Amino acid sequence: MEKIVSLCKRRGFIFPGSEIYGGFANSYTYGPYGVALKNNIKSLWWKKFVQDREDVVGIDGPIILHPRVWEASGHTTSFNDSMVDCRNCKKRFRADHLVEETTGQDLEGKADEMKKVLDEKIKCPNCGKQAWTDVRNFNMMFETKLNTTDEAKEEIAYLRPETAGAIFLEFKNVLDSARVKIPFGIAQIGKAFRNEIVAGNFIFRMREFEQMEIEYFIRPDADWEKIFGEWLKLQEEFVLELGVDKKDISFREHPKEKLAFYSKKTIDIEYNYPFGGFKELFGLAYRTDYDLSNHAKHSGQKLEYFDTETNQRFVPHVIEPTFGLDRSILVSLLSAYHEEKVSGSEEGDVRVVLKLPKNLAPIKIAIFPLLKNKPELVAKAREVFGLLKRKFVCEFDDNGNIGKRYRRQDEIGTPYCVTVDFDTLQDGTVTVRDRDSMEQPRVAVSDLTAWLEEKLNA
Repeated sequence: MEKIVSLCKRRGFIFPGSEIYGGFANSYTYGPYGVALKNNIKSLWWKKFVQDREDVVGIDGPIILHPRVWEASGHTTSFNDSMVDCRNCKKRFRADHLVEETTGQDLEGKADEMKKVLDEKIKCPNCGKQAWTDVRNFNMMFETKLNTTDEAKEEIAYLRPETAGAIFLEFKNVLDSARVKIPFGIAQIGKAFRNEIVAGNFIFRMREFEQMEIEYFIRPDADWEKIFGEWLKLQEEFVLELGVDKKDISFREHPKEKLAFYSKKTIDIEYNYPFGGFKELFGLAYRTDYDLSNHAKHSGQKLEYFDTETNQRFVPHVIEPTFGLDRSILVSLLSAYHEEKVSGSEEGDVRVVLKLPKNLAPIKIAIFPLLKNKPELVAKAREVFGLLKRKFVCEFDDNGNIGKRYRRQDEIGTPYCVTVDFDTLQDGTVTVRDRDSMEQPRVAVSDLTAWLEEKLNA
């Protein structure tokens, strides 16, 4: 994991947030290559689940919603984690995680039992003392205050803890404007905020993160288990499209006593992370009509679907596939990271390479002049760069020797490097180095665009 964190900072994927002030509470900035990777994953998701489907439309809702939204959804009373503090060093912990990591017992939601185990068996991981406060619930929503004038009374509002809220609020507007027919879905990509007791493990658990969610509306009498299974298969497909090996994923169904307050069935797709083994990547929940019914009750508005074919009016049920964008980025990087001994090189020469799926790579093609101090090579390389950048995301690089440029592009995950050399000036061909095989065929500049397009789309 340390190697991934180091590479991400060194190569401009992910930086620690507010670093010049010493960093700040598990916040991170996506750098130039990180934001490109992030956008590529979002585009892949949007194409697969919205653009290529006739039954899903998209919205982009606000981060701050009416405070009553969270009363209706149950978040103000039920969106809690269990926390405990060490009286000696004042360090705060997620109580259920601490108990499970130390003893293997899953006591989530059982405060008294957690307290008993803590007092009898567990020392503080930070200071080694055994002096625990009581286990208590902690609501994870971030509060903020709104007012319209300096004299107005401030009103408490919340940063959304999930993107689903806005989707349910716009159900009627989408129904009226988009002419959707049940079953149909509403998709959204956006920020969510959770005041996690303990965030950590790089971008795995952050207080500010991004979700890609769909609320898929079905008839109350639909075969929801069949539809649930279809969405689970689609989620698995998307994991594999991130470059993940199938052996590194597993499925975990939540036992009934562990289900979220809104869910009748939930399955997590888990990834085998280098910290702690299999942990959640994506989730799939059958939320029944919980959300629409509660929002209708609290708002006084009817949130129903009228089926013109059967003359029936009903509140749809919902299946919710949830995808964590930041975790998608993390598993994509973890799966792509390779260290390889370079054949034919000096003993111990190892290259680091990100074997990202080509469609996710931040840069598709890098263009080099063999030597930066030869104007004729630089000019020709610039000409090739100008030709290719019309079609592909490209980067021009003439810093350092050619070997160092290859190594840099390997660490960025660039699939192809095009080198302009002295032969190019004579016969109009260039060297094209393949990231994965390291083969270097020569290709005519006149054929280069078509050749690369075929390779990148293969």
